[in-house]
Amino acid sequence: MPMLARMGYTVWAPDLRGYGGTTRPGRVRDYRMRHLVDDVAGLIDAAGAGETLLIGHDWGGAVAWIFALAEIRPLERFIAINLPHPRLFRRGLRTWKQLRRSWYIFFFQLPWLPERVLGADGARRVSGMIRGTAVKKDRFPGEVLEIYRRNAAQPGAIAAMLAYYRAYIRHGVDKELARAVYTTLETPTLMLWGEEDTALGRELTIGTEKLVSDLTLRYLPGVSHWVQQEAPETVNAMIEAWLDGREVPEASDFDDKDIAPSQD
Repeated sequence: MPMLARMGYTVWAPDLRGYGGTTRPGRVRDYRMRHLVDDVAGLIDAAGAGETLLIGHDWGGAVAWIFALAEIRPLERFIAINLPHPRLFRRGLRTWKQLRRSWYIFFFQLPWLPERVLGADGARRVSGMIRGTAVKKDRFPGEVLEIYRRNAAQPGAIAAMLAYYRAYIRHGVDKELARAVYTTLETPTLMLWGEEDTALGRELTIGTEKLVSDLTLRYLPGVSHWVQQEAPETVNAMIEAWLDGREVPEASDFDDKDIAPSQD
């Protein structure tokens, strides 16, 4: 955020519905993709932005891909971080390799049990899973993990988080949005990918260049799914170069300490 602000952007980093201090609708269908992209549209409208750079990671990336493909609002540029194009994710879910990685999605479909498991001991499993899947664990000190735990421990927070996965399985992507998935994305796009992602394999990025007309893709070896937290120096440098119209450096162009795994 400070880097983007220095470049002249007004930066908004909102919590998606159900997270942080937002309201938490109680019905699974309230977390359908249609509502999620409408939330983003409402924020862009409220910002009164003349131009929009949209950046999304994980579920934010899933929403952002659909938002960009469906052209809900004009975008100047789009950055996707460790979340593949929706067509490639669907293709991946037809493979045993990705199904094994995505086992938790199906566990989350069970009634009440996931809430019980994740909410136990003040939701410490939520923060524990974040640190447990990280490579550079020193980037997740106790005071940072406590913020995630405290937010997850709020009444209804875990149910809201799970509703994203339940709505995806039960309702899929609304028809008018699903059609957009099969169009070519014309918005200039930067994709950054931490190669040690335990949930989403690097193979899910293969073929993105055929679906996005103006794509820049960079991999970060030795970095997990939480790429912007584990390698912020490298991520920021790549984003800044791309926004400036310069050649985006490869991870190998950086000093090893920026992307090397922590020994913690």
